[in-house]
Amino acid sequence: MPKFTTVAEYVAAQPEALREVYAALLPVLDDAMPDPAVLYHGAPTWKAGKNPVCLAKAYSSYVTLAFWRGQLITGGDLEPGAREMAHVKLRSAEDVDAKQIAAWVQQALALETESAA
Repeated sequence: MPKFTTVAEYVAAQPEALREVYAALLPVLDDAMPDPAVLYHGAPTWKAGKNPVCLAKAYSSYVTLAFWRGQLITGGDLEPGAREMAHVKLRSAEDVDAKQIAAWVQQALALETESAA
């Protein structure tokens, strides 16, 4: 897998169907998060300070939107993962529910604020 230096390079290297998912998803996350995405462990990741909050990693047929403390987030269809993480698989741009994703981000940011206090 090639090593990318920017989120734009990462997205541009994906198949068209996944680029469409990113085209719908990235503006939602960029609007909801205080800082822009960075590449962290090879995938677009949004942080609150130094703490990662969520990532959007491409796989062969979907983009996984994962939250580091996602198992503590209520509402929606996040699937539990390792440790406290939870995720949703986005297979098309139609799967990007901006309102739901923004609500998850608000909860994730609140969790990071609580843990920093």
